[in-house]
Amino acid sequence: MKSLFNTEAHTEILSRINKLSDSSERQWGKMNVAQMLAHCCEPLKVPLGKLTLQKPNVLMRFLFSFFKESLYNDKPWKQGLPTSKEYKVTNNRNFAAEKDNLKLLIDEFYALRDETELPSHPFCGKLTSEQWGQMQYKHLDHHLRQFGV
Repeated sequence: MKSLFNTEAHTEILSRINKLSDSSERQWGKMNVAQMLAHCCEPLKVPLGKLTLQKPNVLMRFLFSFFKESLYNDKPWKQGLPTSKEYKVTNNRNFAAEKDNLKLLIDEFYALRDETELPSHPFCGKLTSEQWGQMQYKHLDHHLRQFGV
């Protein structure tokens, strides 16, 4: 599985983002391209300490443990998966601003590549740096494929 901590994957993701335009059409889902870019920022904010998610109750953490590996394994995510309420973006957004913001957050995340200890994920618990990098790559890849890049 590719990791956003890998230089080639980092460069690839930024290149794919640069192929988007404000007229890029979704192939599935409800978000427009500016909303998707804003949405993609949110999970990056968690390991950067810019977004604190409320910890789910014990039952939800138990159930989530069965899906944890799917967040960073090689199998692509299915279209139409539910989105955590903290990551939902439904209001209008500025395409250029969201694109720039996402690229900045990706670079900030990439700068953590030599860190040995990243924060625990509120739903997944302890993740290795490699798992964090894989999960972030997989999420970005999913949404870039959603918009054909």
